[in-house]
Amino acid sequence: MTVLAIVIVAAGILLGIAGGYWLPPNGRLPRRERPRPVRRILLPFTGQAISRRSFEAAVRLAKAENATVMPAFLATVPMNLPLQTPLPVQCARGMPVLEAIEQRLISQGVSVDSRVGRGRTARDALRKLLEQEHFDRIIVSADEDQHSGLGYEDLRWLLERVPAEILILRTAPQDTRQISSDAVGGHL
Repeated sequence: MTVLAIVIVAAGILLGIAGGYWLPPNGRLPRRERPRPVRRILLPFTGQAISRRSFEAAVRLAKAENATVMPAFLATVPMNLPLQTPLPVQCARGMPVLEAIEQRLISQGVSVDSRVGRGRTARDALRKLLEQEHFDRIIVSADEDQHSGLGYEDLRWLLERVPAEILILRTAPQDTRQISSDAVGGHL
């Protein structure tokens, strides 16, 4: 009878280990086996504004997870120019938005570390940025205008190729709230 009880307990322990349900006696996994907390949230944009919903989602997640939000302006360089060519017209539109995002993040107590990605297309700029750095989470606005930024094919590429948690937000048609260069307060 005692041998049968020992066999049943041993079988239960082995099944628990095989199923991944085994925890050490103190209930905590060793540090190397614990899931890594989200620390860097990429918030890419291409135009003169970014969806307020995407921004708010990044703020909520960053506060909940003590993460750094990394807004990234994706600048496109025409094929007839070298990739490092200055882009004064694009920067005049995108940099004030980047500054507005930075100011709002800081005012809400969120750590911020901005980036500018350059490429032949918005997807190429995003791809180059993702090759250079690691991001735990990416929050992207699904834009109705396929020609203004990341289109549906770009979002599909992102979902298929990027090994990060991806949140794609499409706002309701009546929700037109955005963060734009007007939000900076006109001091630029």
